[in-house]
Amino acid sequence: MDAFFEQLKHPNPNMRNRAMVDIIDNRDETTIPRLMSALDAEDTTYRRAAVKTLGAVGLDAVPAIVEALANSENVTVRGSCAKALAQVALNYPDEPFPELGLQGLKQSLNDPNPVVHIASAMALGEIGNAALDILLESLQTTDNLALSVSIVNALASVGGDQASEVLAKLADDDSVNGYVKETAISALSRMEMVQNFSRPKE
Repeated sequence: MDAFFEQLKHPNPNMRNRAMVDIIDNRDETTIPRLMSALDAEDTTYRRAAVKTLGAVGLDAVPAIVEALANSENVTVRGSCAKALAQVALNYPDEPFPELGLQGLKQSLNDPNPVVHIASAMALGEIGNAALDILLESLQTTDNLALSVSIVNALASVGGDQASEVLAKLADDDSVNGYVKETAISALSRMEMVQNFSRPKE
């Protein structure tokens, strides 16, 4: 296992991916805590590889990730936790995302650090429909401009009629901050492109 963890630091992404697979295949009770302890590593490559591996571990890793997201004093760790939850959603799109994870991300949208709240909004966008209510509620209650912009982008990732409707309202509302409005307009056109692209050809 030590050798696999060492290989997560390898400059070659193929070697890191192989190490990820080996870690998952040989998982034991130390795997998740060990990956969690890498989230404040100075080595960015190692830290990102740990985030990806936690995402590949999946739903079992969510409680430990949420715990650190809520309680770590280290901004890098909290940001990495939000990204790890996004990776879980990416790796397991057909599994219902745990309520614990949703609530953890809802809390971290209020994190004072932009690295954390922006990563949290992106993670909720990755989770999709299950996160829609949280995103819509936060959009109405926040007065943080950077977070509003991140939520608008996350809504575009979620997609669907409800998200489109909210974005269209923002795009048409002259009382909305200009930057948020611009983001809503470009998010809408991005959603349309995705819909056209995924539509079956005649």
